[in-house]
Amino acid sequence: MGIAVKFFASMRDLMGDDRELDAQIVQQHNIKTVDDIWNYCVEGKERPANVLVAVNMDYVDGTTLVKDGDEVAFFPPVTGG
Repeated sequence: MGIAVKFFASMRDLMGDDRELDAQIVQQHNIKTVDDIWNYCVEGKERPANVLVAVNMDYVDGTTLVKDGDEVAFFPPVTGG
């Protein structure tokens, strides 16, 4: 199954298309947390403090553990109007 990684709004412009990290990638790169996913996708660039993260539509921080079947989303702060 794997982990679905989605980028929204300006994050999509920076990161490109959504990704599916299959079980083999997760195991080979020892991906256990949201921060691990970010590091895999951006090759070591630090995640800006204002980038929001959700796992399965719940806001989380970078230390949150991920598992097979999760959906991880990165997006800029949302403003109302």
